[in-house]
Amino acid sequence: MPTLRDVVSVLDGLYDPRWADSWDAVGTVAGDPDAEVTKVLFAVDPVQAVVDEAVAWGADLVVTHHPLWLKGVTSVAATSPKGRVVHTLISNGIALHTCHTNADSPALGVSESMALALGLSNVRPLEADPADPTDKWVVFVPEADADRVAAAMHAAGAGRMGDYDSAQFRSTGTGSFRPLDGADPAIGRVGTVEHVAEARIEMVAERRVRDDVRAALMAAHPYEEVAYDVLEPAAEAADRGSGRIGTLGSEMTLAAFATHVSDRLPAHHSATRVAGDPKRSIRTVALCGGSGDFLLATADAAGADVYVTSDLRHHPVSEHLEKPGACAVVDVPHWAAEWTWLPVASRALAERLAGVETKVSTLVTDPWTSHVS
Repeated sequence: MPTLRDVVSVLDGLYDPRWADSWDAVGTVAGDPDAEVTKVLFAVDPVQAVVDEAVAWGADLVVTHHPLWLKGVTSVAATSPKGRVVHTLISNGIALHTCHTNADSPALGVSESMALALGLSNVRPLEADPADPTDKWVVFVPEADADRVAAAMHAAGAGRMGDYDSAQFRSTGTGSFRPLDGADPAIGRVGTVEHVAEARIEMVAERRVRDDVRAALMAAHPYEEVAYDVLEPAAEAADRGSGRIGTLGSEMTLAAFATHVSDRLPAHHSATRVAGDPKRSIRTVALCGGSGDFLLATADAAGADVYVTSDLRHHPVSEHLEKPGACAVVDVPHWAAEWTWLPVASRALAERLAGVETKVSTLVTDPWTSHVS
């Protein structure tokens, strides 16, 4: 049976904790890594109603988008709402795991899920993140030792490219050197120029494993003095990033688009707000799941006809609309926008880990319970 450790490994592969903002609190909040997990409930908020649903369904794990805590605590007593959540989880053997800002930017993340829910095509990041920095390693080694050195570097994490590993390029040539007094050469004699058939090994590696790759190289290489280069490739944009931008299948007016958005998002008790000419034509759509006012100018500069996000404030929108040709704005409930991620993440986990049953909570945990027109 899969364990909590197995489930977390899959989730971390999809939503790497390294992608979380520095202020965020993601990861496992409660649970034994060795505990078996057969039922996983996905929800937006780790509130008592969701935990009660997990208990009733017999869940072993609850995965939420929002963290239970973002600040340090000194008590988890059941006399507080959050403390009661923890006590209910632990007393029923249910783990809690959070994927928050680490699930905002990647493929199969919150913003991409929202874009797919709205039926957009040609979806791409609105503001792409820089790709993880990489190194290119160039190493010179006697041909007889090339396989051993390459294997050591691969074991340390070098040579991984997307869905491939053990990648390298190898060419051959002749190296020469003369050992001086004090040297202890693996090949040749002190004072004599040596010519050695050598291999040139090239491979890439994430920069975060640079020290590990260097240590593996040095340990496996036969020479006293190792000739190698570490080069920095040109920076590239990642396939993840803040927000998304894409196109509708056909143009529609802003009024019709607002209705389309409301229909595609889950039902709620809050309001969808619209800023702009209702007759304006909409084709290019920018969006950001959750609170996205920081991308309003980016959406406009990208040529979007409309920007969809949540929690927009009066003054930024007012000032935005004063600009000639500014894109329209649609403000949707925070909970509804982020809920679109739940079925995507649920399906992704089920497809990647056999033996796990997943369920998406449909409880409306939006704190706004009604609105007056």
